[in-house]
Amino acid sequence: MTPAEFHVYDTTLRDGAQREGISYSVADKLAIARLLDELGVGFIEGGWPGALPSDTEFFARAADELRLKHATLVAFGATRKPGTVVTEDPQVAALLDSRAPAWCLVAKSDVRHVTRALRTTPQENLAMIADTVGYGVSQGRRVFLDCEHFFDGYAADPDYAVAVVETGFAAGADVVVLCDTNGGMLPSGVTRVVTELRARLGGDPRLGIHCQDDTACAVANTVSAVEAGVMHIQGTANGYGERPGNADLFACLGNLACKLGMDVLPGDGLAHLTRVSHAVAEIANLAPDAHQAYVGHAAFAHKAGLHASAIKVDPQLYNHIDPARVGNDMRILVTEMAGRASIELKAREMGLDLAGHPDATGRIVTRVKELESRGWSFEAADASFELLVKDELATGLPRHFALDSYRVIVEHLGDGTVVSEATVKLRVGRRRIIATAEGNGPVNALDSALRQALSSHYPQLSEVSLADYKVRILPGGTGTDAVTRVLVESTDGAREWTTVGVHDNVVEASWHALADALVYRLERRT
Repeated sequence: MTPAEFHVYDTTLRDGAQREGISYSVADKLAIARLLDELGVGFIEGGWPGALPSDTEFFARAADELRLKHATLVAFGATRKPGTVVTEDPQVAALLDSRAPAWCLVAKSDVRHVTRALRTTPQENLAMIADTVGYGVSQGRRVFLDCEHFFDGYAADPDYAVAVVETGFAAGADVVVLCDTNGGMLPSGVTRVVTELRARLGGDPRLGIHCQDDTACAVANTVSAVEAGVMHIQGTANGYGERPGNADLFACLGNLACKLGMDVLPGDGLAHLTRVSHAVAEIANLAPDAHQAYVGHAAFAHKAGLHASAIKVDPQLYNHIDPARVGNDMRILVTEMAGRASIELKAREMGLDLAGHPDATGRIVTRVKELESRGWSFEAADASFELLVKDELATGLPRHFALDSYRVIVEHLGDGTVVSEATVKLRVGRRRIIATAEGNGPVNALDSALRQALSSHYPQLSEVSLADYKVRILPGGTGTDAVTRVLVESTDGAREWTTVGVHDNVVEASWHALADALVYRLERRT
C-alpha cells in the first residue's frame, strides 16, 4: 500500500479551527499548510470559501503562494440548497472560484436531519447530492462526499443512509466519507457498520472515515474503520476541533504506520511527526500536550525505578516503539521514585558516566530522595540535577562564586508606587563584590543584582536571560507559611534550561534557582 492508494486527509484548517480558543489568521493557515505538506499528508482542507471571508482570502492567497509538494488543497462546501439550480447556488460558485483542485461536499445522510434541519424531502436531498457532486466532477474537480451523521443515520434508517452513499458514488465522488459527527460511536460499532456497508455496496468502494472524540474513541474508531476496509482517513493536528475535538491525525498515523505496518506517509515523513505537532501547537498559541501519544514530551518518559532498570538492559522493554521513528526521544525522569538505574541513565543523557562511581551514585540517590521529600522536583529541572551529579562526583563543582549575603527591600510609597531593591555581597576568588540593583519585584531585583555582581568576571552571563518563572505553593504548610517551590527557565539564545529552588521563603527559593541557572551556564562553556 502506498500514500497514493491510501488517503491521509487533514482538516486542521477548517474543523480543527472550531476548537474553543483557536483563531487562525490567514498567515497562520498558510504556515500550517506548509508544515502539513512537509509531513506528507495527501490532502489539506483549507476551509469553506464563500462562508467565511478569511477562508475566501486563504484560497485566493494559497493559489498564488502555496507550492505544495505532496498535498492537494481541498475546498470545503455543501451540496446545493433545496429547490435551487446547482449552477446558480452562490456557495457552489464560491467553491469554483476558490481554484482548489478538490472539493469536499457535506451532505445529510440521516433522514431525520433531512426533514427537520434541511426541511426538504429525502428524494430532494439525494438530488442535491447528485447534482453538486456531478457538477464538481464536470468542472474537473476531484470530489469527496462527507456523509454527515452517517452512523446515527444508519442506525435510524440504514436503507436511506446507504442510498446517500450510493448516490454519491454514482455521481462520480472519488471517496464517500462516513462521519461520526456526534462522536458517539465505539470501535466495535464502527467495525460492524463499515463491514455491513461494504457488503451491501459490493465491489471495493473507496470509503473514508471522519470521527469526533466525544467518547474519547476517535483514534480507535478511525483505526477500526481502516481495519474494516476504509482507505481514507480524516483528522486534525493534535486532535483540535469542536467539543472534545477530532481524531488526532498524528496518533492515527503513528498507529497505522507503527502498528499496522502501513506506508501512509511518503519518505521520512513519520520522523517529522513530533516536530510538526509542536509547530502547529505554537501557531495555534496552545501549549503542546506533554502527554499526547507518540509526539508528547512525556510520551516516552519513564519515572519508576523498575522501568529504568529494564531500560538500562534494553530500551525497548518499556517503549512500545523506538521514539526516533516519530521524531521523539526517550527521557528518564529523576524523582523520589528513582533508583540507581534511573540516576545512571539520566546522567548518561547529560554526558556524565556514573558507571565507575558507585559511591557517588549512592549519594546522589540518597540526596535526590531526601530533597524530593522536601518539595524539590528534579524531573522538571534537569539543570539542577546535572549540577547535583557533578557536585557528588570526585572532582566536585568549582566554586565560581560564594555568597556572603543578600538583602531585598520592598518599599511601598505613599503614592502607591512599589519599589524593590536588592543588594548582593559575594566573593569571586579572593575578591569581594557588592552590587545593588532595582527591579519590578524582589526576585527581579535580586536577579539583576546577582548578574551585575558577576558580569565583570563572567561576561558570558550577559547572554543569559530569564525566560520563565513559576511559583508553586506545596502541600504541608498553610497560607503564607507554606513551603514554596520556584522553577526558573533560562536561555542564552541557543538553548534553554530549568533550575529549581525550595524554601519557606519565596525569595530564598528564588535565590537557589537563580544561582543554579548561572552556575549551569558557567559549567556549560560550549
